[in-house]
Amino acid sequence: MNVIQTDFKGLVIIEPEVFSDPRGYFYESYNQRRFCDSSLDYVFVQDNQSKSVYGVIRGLHYQILPYAQTKLIRVLQGKILDIAVDIRKGSPTYAKWYGIELSEENHLQLLIPKGFAHGFSVLSSTAVIMYKCDNFYVPAADRGIIYNDTHLNIDWKIDTDKILVSDKDRKLPALNDAEMNFKYHSE
Repeated sequence: MNVIQTDFKGLVIIEPEVFSDPRGYFYESYNQRRFCDSSLDYVFVQDNQSKSVYGVIRGLHYQILPYAQTKLIRVLQGKILDIAVDIRKGSPTYAKWYGIELSEENHLQLLIPKGFAHGFSVLSSTAVIMYKCDNFYVPAADRGIIYNDTHLNIDWKIDTDKILVSDKDRKLPALNDAEMNFKYHSE
């Protein structure tokens, strides 16, 4: 397992070692010991899976403290553009976003720590996404930021006439109006 640091503190790409032969492939998608050896000391308590069609944008979602979640995202089928937005007040990357294509072909995973909003767009005909969370879903703590916030200016890689967004996500506030209680810690 290769851990690739991004320019956003705590946001890392996980590149598993994939063993391929004419029959197919095998890899460990998660190994707690290896994660701990890489200083990724998370205890995941919930797995979520979703299936979406081309053009779907889900997000940008997060839970406020003390119910915030670290997420480990991977794609089982298809391809997505996975987005993480830093919403930790005082962070050098506050209000900036990071995007990476995750797919069934590249096997990459994105570890998104607490203090980030998360979303993705589906770039293939369908995509099945699986992610681990280190805290349970708490509806009362559920928050979000509108996907097309002009301050963030995220390129979702989907033509605007093809975008599919839920009614709930269309009603989310802009970043400057969103409720968040995260503070950046430099240590």
